[in-house]
Amino acid sequence: MGSTLNTTESLVRTSHSVGTAKFATLAVMATPGKIARHTRHSAALLTSRDNRWLKEFRMALRAGVPTESHCVGVEGVRLVQEALRSTCRIEAVLFSESGHRHRQRLGALRDGLGITFPVLHTTDRLFAGLADTQHPQGVAALVEPRLATLADVFDPAGEAAPALVVVLAGVQDPGNVGAILRTAAAFGATAAVTTACGQSRAANPFSPKALRASAGAALHLPILVGMSLPILLAQLRIAGVRTIAASSREHHESKAWPLLAPWELDWRGPVALLVGNEGAGLPEEMERSADARTRIPMASGVESLNAAAATAVLFYEAARQRTSLSASSAAKP
Repeated sequence: MGSTLNTTESLVRTSHSVGTAKFATLAVMATPGKIARHTRHSAALLTSRDNRWLKEFRMALRAGVPTESHCVGVEGVRLVQEALRSTCRIEAVLFSESGHRHRQRLGALRDGLGITFPVLHTTDRLFAGLADTQHPQGVAALVEPRLATLADVFDPAGEAAPALVVVLAGVQDPGNVGAILRTAAAFGATAAVTTACGQSRAANPFSPKALRASAGAALHLPILVGMSLPILLAQLRIAGVRTIAASSREHHESKAWPLLAPWELDWRGPVALLVGNEGAGLPEEMERSADARTRIPMASGVESLNAAAATAVLFYEAARQRTSLSASSAAKP
């Protein structure tokens, strides 16, 4: 058995045979910022579906409900790796018998980052009963997401570029929410906000489906969840962050209310892109209250793009302009 996930401070190096697999005795390792549980565990393999740990994983993964300690569930090697890299607090990592083969890879990453957490093991059957995917990889984690504040949205820490924020106003599909967050992060977004819009509530960006669709980006990007949209817009205006409404409406010439192509806008300063509900888009009054409106020109016969695809096009233009600005600044003597 690899000892990569073991620490000299708290790991008991005894092992037990279960079938053909070996599992280390459960180590209770201190989690940064929180006192470690000192409950005695007699074996590493959790074999009862009523075990407290398995109940928490089942609640977070299968039900998509945060635990009492505000943790969400992530499942699969890729997402657990992203959780480790994110610097979010890790409550515990769970392996199934078949998932034990991923332990060394994840352990090397954890040791390199210098973080500790409880490592748990269960059977393939019990893991399948708590997993949210059809073909689970046998590894999952409980993670406490790092929620953003208004200060994070307006003044991103450690970012040389001005704020570039995506506001998901009533985007209801978790897959779309995750894809938008992944796209925004890829093109340099500094923060995201999810908010209800009229009768449309925004999907939880930390639900299992949204986390999978974001490929872990939701654990890295500062996200402000559930703020009132009118208050948010007022605060953006006070902070000097320009709002751009992504419109799905037909183009109507109006000097007072122009509808511009993405490349006709200036994305180089502090900007918040407003993305509306999948079916209805943004309310007309919200578009009118924005500093600018944009619509992606498309071939005839194509009515619209979905929210995630439209965000990708718009944020690509933002990244292009900001990259050009950085290159111009670097070229100056």
